[in-house]
Amino acid sequence: MVGLHVFLLVGSLIEVWVWQRPLIPVLSWTMLVLVVASQALRWWCISTLGQRWNTLVVIVPGMPRVTKGPYRWMRHPNYVAVVIEGIALPMVGFAWVTAVIFTVLNVPLLLTRLRVENEALATLPPVPR
Repeated sequence: MVGLHVFLLVGSLIEVWVWQRPLIPVLSWTMLVLVVASQALRWWCISTLGQRWNTLVVIVPGMPRVTKGPYRWMRHPNYVAVVIEGIALPMVGFAWVTAVIFTVLNVPLLLTRLRVENEALATLPPVPR
């Protein structure tokens, strides 16, 4: 995961520098807005989870599932941010090859991560409605 995210950053820069495609201002500004929005969502997730935030899948016995912040509406909002960022960040500079490669390589990682997290969350008591 770390290597893929490093590729996203470095690949975006190298692709823009090497191929020097002309920028499309409307596309660049729209993608920049999406990048900022994805980062805002990520930090909302982190601040909502507080001390529970971790890059590992950890279930703390006795602690209930988080149901506030973005988790009120989405089960995995941080991954929504990752998907948006993976497409939007390279597209700020029209680095579409990096966006495609990152997205394709990220799919199996996210599917595995979602399976593991959902299995871990299934061990918690159900959320009252």
